[in-house]
Amino acid sequence: MTVIKPRVLKGFRDFLPDAEITRSSLVRELEQVFALFGFVPIDTPVLEYADILLGKGGGETDKQVYRFLDHGDRDVAMRFDLTVPFARFMAEHVDELYLPFRRYHIAKVWRGENTQRGRYREFMQCDFDIVGTDSGSADADILLTAAKAMLRLDVGEFSIRINHRALFNRFLEHIGASARSTEILRTVDKLEKIGFENAFEKLSKLLGMQLADDILSFIKKEESFEATLEKMIGFCDKNDFQAQSARDRLLEIMEYVAAAGFENRIMLDPSITRGLDYYTGMVVETSLGALPEIGSVCSGGRYDELASLYTERRMPGVGASIGLDRLIAALETIGKIDKSIISTQILIMNQEKGNVGKVATSELHALATRLRDAGFSCEVFPEEKKTLAQYTYAERKHIPLALFTNSAKGPYNIRILAERRNIECLDFDSLCKFIRNFLNVQT
Repeated sequence: MTVIKPRVLKGFRDFLPDAEITRSSLVRELEQVFALFGFVPIDTPVLEYADILLGKGGGETDKQVYRFLDHGDRDVAMRFDLTVPFARFMAEHVDELYLPFRRYHIAKVWRGENTQRGRYREFMQCDFDIVGTDSGSADADILLTAAKAMLRLDVGEFSIRINHRALFNRFLEHIGASARSTEILRTVDKLEKIGFENAFEKLSKLLGMQLADDILSFIKKEESFEATLEKMIGFCDKNDFQAQSARDRLLEIMEYVAAAGFENRIMLDPSITRGLDYYTGMVVETSLGALPEIGSVCSGGRYDELASLYTERRMPGVGASIGLDRLIAALETIGKIDKSIISTQILIMNQEKGNVGKVATSELHALATRLRDAGFSCEVFPEEKKTLAQYTYAERKHIPLALFTNSAKGPYNIRILAERRNIECLDFDSLCKFIRNFLNVQT
């Protein structure tokens, strides 16, 4: 019999328990933040018809999509993000829902792109969107949710950088460069990776040195939000209604953000454009102060026309996505990940045969049920092994407490494994009291 060599595809990963526990813990934290802002969960299929996904992603994204013919010769593709499937979802179910609709969706997506630190071909996104309203209040709520999530996850210093895609587009129209907007946007979007000199070189080849200089001047941040915004407006036609509307929207967003006490977390950065083609208004990226080179850990924007691919009904939307895998990679790098999160709190020891007062395994399971009913996570060691072997198991699984008993009714001897110290509890109530107090101190 030939043994198949176990291996995974490049850009894909297995998750061992500690890593998956960490990821699940962060997901739970995010779900609680989303719930605070009124977002509700949904889910969509992994596979969609290819024309659904490729309708508006953009040329560069289209090349990264996993696409194939299924067994029925249907042209299908795996979702590359959660926003496009959401637009299809809204078009299909809008009459069953209510507007504005706030959703969150935490699920895996797939892109066949080059792998690097914090970037994989299979990864999880945590999206949150508001659809059915074109308002500054909804835009602000996306920013406030992102800020609250970063605080909840204790990422350290962070900044949320915003821009307005329409303002950038009106600037390009004013200088006569709108015909090359896709190439310009993608060059600017890569500015932090390639630097100003390389960006100037690329833009010069595309448009000439003068227009390249104008673009790089436009995207430069000034000393304040207001100064940056007025500089941007100065580069546009002063009578351009769309440019003035974009300016008013950015000021409105900042008014709401300031009222919520988060104005110091939000900055206007004209270089933020987002590479995807479907953004029409505010765009946002979030960077960590301790690790800016890893890129944005929460990105998004307003996409008022995306759902128009699937319905004639207008459904303006705004949203953002937290790249959980990239965020975890960053948190691990800066030492913000707790790798010893407890899954089991108590290991009930299964003593070897011949021990004085050994309790039958069935009684240990009865004791475990009582502990679980009291709210504690516990497990019975399944075999009668040496005490040291059971201790080793507990420590490797980060179980803090080991429980011995000669009778399921007590008394109980509980060992704090990290301290190599034993505590005796005479009855079940005192046992529960000790465990509860110990765990509260530990957390």
